[in-house]
Amino acid sequence: QEQLVESGGGLVQAGGSLRLSCAASGRIFRYMAWVRQAPGKDREFVSAIDWRGGGTLYEASVKGRFSISRDNAKNAVYLQMDSLKPEDTAIYYCAASQSVGSYNETGEYGYWGQGTQVTVSS
Repeated sequence: QEQLVESGGGLVQAGGSLRLSCAASGRIFRYMAWVRQAPGKDREFVSAIDWRGGGTLYEASVKGRFSISRDNAKNAVYLQMDSLKPEDTAIYYCAASQSVGSYNETGEYGYWGQGTQVTVSS
C-alpha cells in the first residue's frame, strides 16, 4: 500500500532554515511535490520534481530560497527551505503521482501525506 510520511517541520525564526523529508513506500512515484496550506487559505503548490530529478518547478515566492531533491534509492523527497519568512508558515504536505499534466496542478496528485507544520516567527 502506498504511503507518504513527512517529517522535519518545526518552529524557526525568520531567516532560518528547515529541511523537510518525505518517505514514500509502496512504489517509486514518477512525480513528487510539496504543497502547503496556511490557515484560512487554499492549498498552494510549492515545488515538484520528476523521478530522474532533472525536472523541477517552484512557486514564484519560494524560487531561490527553497530547493527540492529526491533520492530514489531511499524512495524519498526533500525540501530544503532557506531564508524562511513568516508567510511561509503553513502545513506542508508531500504529494505524489505517476503522471501529471502540469507539475503545479495539485489536483493531479493522488497520493498525500499527513502533513508537517512549519512555523516561522518574525
